[in-house]
Amino acid sequence: MAVMQATGADHLTAAELKRKIQTHTANVAVVGLGYVGLPLAVEKAKVGFNVLGIEQNPKRAHKVNNGENYILDVKDEDLQKVVHEGKLKAYTDFACLPEANVTVICVPTPLNTNRDPDISYIVNVTNEIAKHLRSGQLVTLESTTYPGTTQEVILPKLEATGLKVGQDFFLAFSPERVDPGNKRFTTHNTSKVVGGVTLACLDVAYTFYAQTIQHVVPVSSPAVAEMTKVFENTYRAVNIALVNELMLLCDKMGIDVWEVVDAAATKPFGIQTFYPGPGVGGHCIPIDPFYLTWKAREYDFHTRFIELAGEINVEVSYYVVNKVIRALNQMQKCLHGSKILVLGVAYKKDVADVRESPALRIIDQLLRHGAEVTYHDPLVPFIEPHGNSTFSAESVLLAESTLAVADCVLIITDHSGIDYEWVVQHSQLVVDTRNATKYVKNNREKIVKI
Repeated sequence: MAVMQATGADHLTAAELKRKIQTHTANVAVVGLGYVGLPLAVEKAKVGFNVLGIEQNPKRAHKVNNGENYILDVKDEDLQKVVHEGKLKAYTDFACLPEANVTVICVPTPLNTNRDPDISYIVNVTNEIAKHLRSGQLVTLESTTYPGTTQEVILPKLEATGLKVGQDFFLAFSPERVDPGNKRFTTHNTSKVVGGVTLACLDVAYTFYAQTIQHVVPVSSPAVAEMTKVFENTYRAVNIALVNELMLLCDKMGIDVWEVVDAAATKPFGIQTFYPGPGVGGHCIPIDPFYLTWKAREYDFHTRFIELAGEINVEVSYYVVNKVIRALNQMQKCLHGSKILVLGVAYKKDVADVRESPALRIIDQLLRHGAEVTYHDPLVPFIEPHGNSTFSAESVLLAESTLAVADCVLIITDHSGIDYEWVVQHSQLVVDTRNATKYVKNNREKIVKI
């Protein structure tokens, strides 16, 4: 879908910047080289843009400049190639910003201890951009945030420089849609929504993203694009909560929830399959809905449905602990003093990310009940205190002896590559929160599913 062309004085400034973008001679600064920023930086560098990566973590910046990859969705050879060719260089400060024609903000937007949005990273970066802002630059925000952030927070700071949006500089919001570990949909082939503050802003931003992304979807404003992102992840959070609540009911009724979901999935219309689990984790689903509920309160509106979903998705983590207690009781053991081996601590399978992982909440509860907890995760060699969790440990070797001494093996993350038949064979008891043991044929009496 093409966007309308800007006209008049706007068009002259926009046209020159668009030409630099279309010829890939524009310098692109990417602020934040994490799971969003680094894949974006590499994609831009691959097509010839000169990319200035700003990463205030010196270890990460050093790795980038040495071609050492640390993001699952970036190919090692792609990073090494663009670094070797001089198309991507990382900096630990903002001194390179005056060289940039385009600046993309890809910084974290966590929640604070009161579960309110923390946009301090966005604010700090915007202040730095304002110091170096000059005519003919495009600034885009990709960090997930509440609707209104681009125009209510970023725009005033940039216009305080005396430059006018849509004439002197261009501002847009285009939410990241990264799904870590997804082999099918990557930065290149995942549709990109973009909303500009003015028509000229939209035109320039659309042109920028269209250089490396197959399908760019223009919308009427940054607020629409911001709402689109939080809606997408709230949709997932609510549907996960629905199936998790069904799981709680099925447990009381003695019905296998996994069988129910699989049977429902055979209907060719009217249903999208979501599976139950030990809770939600990661950088989006546990966080983004709270951005929406927080913003809604400004309008004296309470998003009860969304807030209830959040409560249920937290509740199931406590349900998992209760399930372990009940399973141990059947073996005439109590949780206090029992050895629990947690299998998988990442927030989803086949990724190395523990942000907001339900495993951390579950482990903390197990420890409070007096259990002795160890863990194995092939992708997470060690855990440091994270968020409200104080748990710190190294991954243990997954061996017959490790399984044998555990009173209970608790599967929280169903990583591929683990032989679950072998795990069950050498374990006394397995509590499975992910249906990882679905195809295990022998020793099924040892398995308890949530």
